[in-house]
Amino acid sequence: MDFELGKGYNELTIGETASFSKTITETDICLFAGISGDFNPLHMNEVYAKQTSFKARIAHGALTQGLIAPVLGMKLPGLGTVVVEISCRFKAPTFFNDTITATATVAEKMEEKRRIGMDLKWTNQHGATVAEGKAVVLPPEKGL
Repeated sequence: MDFELGKGYNELTIGETASFSKTITETDICLFAGISGDFNPLHMNEVYAKQTSFKARIAHGALTQGLIAPVLGMKLPGLGTVVVEISCRFKAPTFFNDTITATATVAEKMEEKRRIGMDLKWTNQHGATVAEGKAVVLPPEKGL
């Protein structure tokens, strides 16, 4: 089976960007709770969540953060990319039925180890930033 690798180090340019969008559903929250083992009532129990500052259940932060994976691994740089480091600062909650767009932008090329620094941003359907971060990735090696 042949696979088309993503962009290699020399093919990437500063400012290049790619995104992925997904609406977060009840099913997503339940599946993520099962996978992660995080059954915090803030995510799972509406009665409890109404008593918090959010006034409703919210998505797991790691679920929202995970939406960057299809960007880095499938779009930019793409197939064959290895994430070396990732950081994320949450700015606002992700509520059920929010549509989150995760965006990665090439910010830096690190010649010595042929790594790429990426700026990351997650926004909701209203354009509000729910999280920001950075990643260092190793793009695919071409010709292997």
